[in-house]
Amino acid sequence: MPRFSANLGFLFNEVPFLERFGEAAHAGFRAVEFPFAYDVPVKEIAAQAERHRLEVVLINAPPGNWEAGERGLASLDGREHDFAAGMVTALRYAQALRCPRLHVMAGTIDPDAGKVEHALRRRIYVRNLRFACQEAQQQGVTILIEPINPRDVPGYFLTTQADAHAIRAEVGLPNLKVQMDLYHAQIVEGDLAEKIRRYLPHIGHFQIAGVPGRHEPDTGEVNFSYLFRVLDELKYAGYIGCEYRPEHGTVEGLAWMYKLIDRAPAKAGD
Repeated sequence: MPRFSANLGFLFNEVPFLERFGEAAHAGFRAVEFPFAYDVPVKEIAAQAERHRLEVVLINAPPGNWEAGERGLASLDGREHDFAAGMVTALRYAQALRCPRLHVMAGTIDPDAGKVEHALRRRIYVRNLRFACQEAQQQGVTILIEPINPRDVPGYFLTTQADAHAIRAEVGLPNLKVQMDLYHAQIVEGDLAEKIRRYLPHIGHFQIAGVPGRHEPDTGEVNFSYLFRVLDELKYAGYIGCEYRPEHGTVEGLAWMYKLIDRAPAKAGD
């Protein structure tokens, strides 16, 4: 059975951020992830993770001015220095948290932008990703890029699995992988099982949520139980991030995970 990570940006929002680590551990998680916590001293975050024996498996790099609508800097023209400074901060947090994965958001583009603008932004994106990978490689961190559906984030620069893997190949560095959020992938293109089979060697992390409501993964149109079996068959050993909005409270909504744990076959020697 796949291993699950609690995304603390979405789950356990009933309590303040630092208290979510204890709530996640109490609920049965052994790993956590979160997008942005740069307003919290990293020593305090690390102390909570250590206290509750939790792995921090993924964080995001700073996204720019979120309140002003920025959703990443990696493809933005003229923001290269801001991107580089954000990477310094992100890698400092990753090192203190012993976090092996860092999601770098691409940013948005005007939907009316032409081919010339798209080409320019792609060149900037590739160049910034090469820089990020080279910096991250020194401390064993994998950089992740994630296609995001345009319904949730209008104008996001990267929306399909094929585009993400084409950029990954163009960057050409081994510590760049794709973060496959099955919620976003279902909304944009579907055919999830076949895309998992095709791209798995180059996928660094998965995330899940029910479609269309982005609630618990046992609701909506995606058969996650089947997809988990596919991942088991393919011997995926990484984590799956639970990045969904609980419909009626975090703990109340975790029945889907507890059912999977109860059904998991015992290992030899147990």
